[in-house]
Amino acid sequence: MKAIVMTRAGSPEVLELRDIPTPQIKTSTELLIQLKAAGVNPIDTKLRQRGTFYPDDLPAILGCDGAGIVEAVGTAVEKFKVGDRVYFCAGGLGKAETGNYAEYAVVEEHCVAHKPNSLSFAEAAAVPLALITAWESLYDRGRLEAGQSVLIHAGAGGVGHLAIQLAKLRGAEVLTTVGSADKERLVRQLGADYPILYKQTDFVEAVHTYTKGKGVDLAFDTVGGKTFFDTCPAVKIYGDLVTILEPSFQDGDFKIARNRNLRISLEIMLTPGLMGLTQAQKHQAQMLQQAAQWFDEGKLKIHVGQTFPLKDAIAAHQSLEIGSTTGKIVLIIDE
Repeated sequence: MKAIVMTRAGSPEVLELRDIPTPQIKTSTELLIQLKAAGVNPIDTKLRQRGTFYPDDLPAILGCDGAGIVEAVGTAVEKFKVGDRVYFCAGGLGKAETGNYAEYAVVEEHCVAHKPNSLSFAEAAAVPLALITAWESLYDRGRLEAGQSVLIHAGAGGVGHLAIQLAKLRGAEVLTTVGSADKERLVRQLGADYPILYKQTDFVEAVHTYTKGKGVDLAFDTVGGKTFFDTCPAVKIYGDLVTILEPSFQDGDFKIARNRNLRISLEIMLTPGLMGLTQAQKHQAQMLQQAAQWFDEGKLKIHVGQTFPLKDAIAAHQSLEIGSTTGKIVLIIDE
């Protein structure tokens, strides 16, 4: 099969198109999936730059998100059959014989969900990692409830634009930061109540004006760095702040967070895959199955900003690293 392999850590040029053996089912609970599209996520570029979680397994295939058609099933597979159209988040962290920048992937049944009928393969491949991240951050870590207010940073981004919709489905009031008028229009279409053009307006002041000085019940940081610490005064006393990045004391301190008694949560949706937590992976697949229903009912939308053929994975990584992408980037394998 054709696959994009990462030969070593470094610039996008370490990605090479190669012919390699097609992976084979080895356990009774695995699926062989003919991939039609693969999502490109920031974790892909980070692993490419610094090295994967399994450095001894190079060359590696990146890509956690995939969508395609089931070609073969293990003898104990119960929920899927040959010909089913599926999507999932699994592999792609550097472990041998995993990854989705390829024509085929072998995936455990408990990681897979049926693809939304209303989405193309490219759209479906853009969903899993970002959707699960937003879900866990808002619902599981942040305990978001109906009637609460939430500030979502980078609302037009891959995670952010799904987070806005999940928050609205929960019945929350959504404030979100965006960098341009075009992105403001997009997040309004997705249901955001109060977009904040952060390049022109101090977002903390805007939050306090909107909430009459109280602050939001929950803030969701998808940017990290100084933004995480700058967000603390925008959260109400005894409120929640969830981040998907690792805070560094080089960017600030926790004095304001401590004085406001904030509950701070760290979110990384890769934990179940890295630690082999089967039940947690099943929970994530259930999120995807519920999301599929919402997509088909018109309650969720996915915004794909750019697509590239598999052979142009280098260009896809270069585009993502520029940092101004709206929505998601996807590699088209065969659609």
